[in-house]
Order: sequence, then C-alpha cells, then structure tokens
Amino acid sequence: MSKTDNHLELTPGEAIEESIDLEMAKLSHLICNHSPYDGTFSQRISGLHIRRYSKIGTDWVKSFYLPSVLIVAQGVKAVRLGQETFEVGRSHMLMIPVALPVALKTIQASSLEPFLGIGLTLDPEKIAEFVPKVYPQGLHTVQTRRVGYITDADKGIINAVTRLVECLHNPSDTELLAPIVKDELLMRLMRSPIGVHIAEMGFADSSVQHVAKAIGWLRNNFNQPMEVSDLARLAHMSVSVFHKHFKEVTSMSPLQYQKALRLQEARHLMLSRQMDAITACQLVGYASASQFSRDYSSYFGNPPRRDIAKLHQQAQKSNEANEID
Repeated sequence: MSKTDNHLELTPGEAIEESIDLEMAKLSHLICNHSPYDGTFSQRISGLHIRRYSKIGTDWVKSFYLPSVLIVAQGVKAVRLGQETFEVGRSHMLMIPVALPVALKTIQASSLEPFLGIGLTLDPEKIAEFVPKVYPQGLHTVQTRRVGYITDADKGIINAVTRLVECLHNPSDTELLAPIVKDELLMRLMRSPIGVHIAEMGFADSSVQHVAKAIGWLRNNFNQPMEVSDLARLAHMSVSVFHKHFKEVTSMSPLQYQKALRLQEARHLMLSRQMDAITACQLVGYASASQFSRDYSSYFGNPPRRDIAKLHQQAQKSNEANEID
C-alpha cells in the first residue's frame, strides 16, 4: 500500500519520484506495445528506435551507434564505448556525441520485466538551430570531454519521450505532431545536466565537430588507406592535438576506429550477402587474410566462419521462439 493510500502527505522529493514512477510505467507499457519480441525496432518517426531484451546477455554484442541518446525505462544495460563502460538503468540516459563502434550487454532483464529502452539519433543541424534559444548568453566552455555522458532523465524528458512514442499510434500524429514533440524533447535534453555536451555538437568550429568531420571521412572511406596527418588536416588541427581530441571523444585511436569499422562492415557483408571471409576482408581494405582473421577473432571473439555460423544459429532460435510466442 502506498503512502497516498494511507492518506499520508508525501514530501516534495517523494512526490516527484512517484510521478516519475507513473511516467516510467506508462512509457514501459508503450515500449512493450511496439516491440512484440526481443530486438531493436526502427520506427516511422525518423531517428527513433525501441529496444526490448528479456534475457541477460552472456557475450558482448558489437554494434555501431550514430550520435544519439539512449533512455532506459526498465532493466539495465552495459554499454562499452572504447575503453569506458557505462551501466545504464531505469530513468538513466546516455548520450554519445559522435558515431562510434559500441559493445552492449543486457545485465538486468527477465521475461516478466525485460530491458526496455528508447534510442533517439541526434541531429547536429537541429541542435545548432536551438543553441541560441537554449543558451541565449552563450555556451559555457567545455573543459573536459568524454566518449559518453550519463545522467538521470527528469519528469519533463520522460513525459516528452512518452508523448513521442504515443504519436506512433496515429499516422497523422506521426506526421504532424511527432516533429514538434521531437523538437521539445531535444530542447529539454539541451537543458539537462549533459545539455552543454549536446549543444557543442551544433557548433561547426567545436573540437567535437572537427573530429566528427574526420570520423565522417573514415566511415565513408573505411576501405581506403588512411594517414593520420590527412585526418588532422581535415579537422583543422595539428597531428598531436587531433590525436588528443580524437581519443577524448572516441576512447580509441584513429587506427583502432578504422579497424572496428572494417570489421563491422566485413561481418555485415558475410551475414547479409553470404560472402566468404576472403572476399569480405578484401572489400573492406585488408591486404592480408590472415591478419583479418586475427583481428576479427580478437574483436568478435571467434574467427569469421565460426562467428557467422553462431549468429545464424542464434537468429534461427530467436525466430523459432518468436513463432511459439
């Protein structure tokens, strides 16, 4: 029985916590409605993803995230970004300022209370539009940067996320109201404790954006030879400064980043096109098949052929389980 059932007066802090609990319960219900089984689901609203996982993970799952915010409604997920690991639980939000290879593991979930989360891709151009409104006196100087930023989501942010997901119920709401709610949500995120780091993404002359330009080149040319000096020139930095800022926002070196991109793409080619490992490794820029196999095994935990076979087996089991459900 709650305190309100006993007619006891709640303290302001307890009232806020109970209000957030109600919002979270509503958001969790909506997420379940739009995720009929385990997985990550893209939605009709651009940049919105819904995640549901009902089992604790035993292995790290490698993926790739665009600049985005992850908001958790239920359960806990560990997110490894470079050398740093974040545990993101109920009402937490994790912001990733640049496109990054990531590793994920669900560490608290069950069939009765699955992990439930919302992902929203961040648009630097839209952020730049809102910076003068949210920070009319100018942006505070960012002293230190990290590969990711975590904080609690307040009631306003949770409510805005809930209303955004509600827009999925009606096609006209998705078209007309969702863009307005997304703008509101972005402004609320920019006013949060990590808002200054989100706002920095919108400044063309910020070090984050300079590094993002280099990352954009790497993503579009991952199979090409790469010189760090060329990337530094693209980012308008000296080589030493570029190395420092690249490591701050990615927690890895440019070479490590390029390697992760190549391995992710090779895995995608082998899965989606049934391509053999030698052809895939050549297409992503590897000159040596043996080096590719060593790097692949180190990154994914198994050599290419065994890894792909394992993924196909997991997909088959998941499909069979979903058919039973």
